[in-house]
Amino acid sequence: MELFGCFFVAAADGGTSLIALLTIFMLAVFVGFELITKVPPTLHTPLMSGSNAISGIAIVGALLSVVALGGEGEHAGMARWLGFFALVFATINVVGGFLVTHRMLAMFRSKK
Repeated sequence: MELFGCFFVAAADGGTSLIALLTIFMLAVFVGFELITKVPPTLHTPLMSGSNAISGIAIVGALLSVVALGGEGEHAGMARWLGFFALVFATINVVGGFLVTHRMLAMFRSKK
């Protein structure tokens, strides 16, 4: 959610066009999908742990946007809402990632 807010703010500032930003985003999605599909199954658990760490960084960024950017100014309300939604989605991603990682690791435990 934070990413889409950056698209519209950057396009409104006139520095970069919205089409250029969306093109970069779509290329990143394509390259990310191609990289993830090439990962062998034995590496999925470490990859999930790494993505959980990245989502943790997104939570810190969302908190900073709510606290630092949401204080005052003409876009304070929008910064607070975008930061709140980023915080909610990143938290869901972290919790879901840890649940999936826990379930995958349980598959490798010996049966009693």
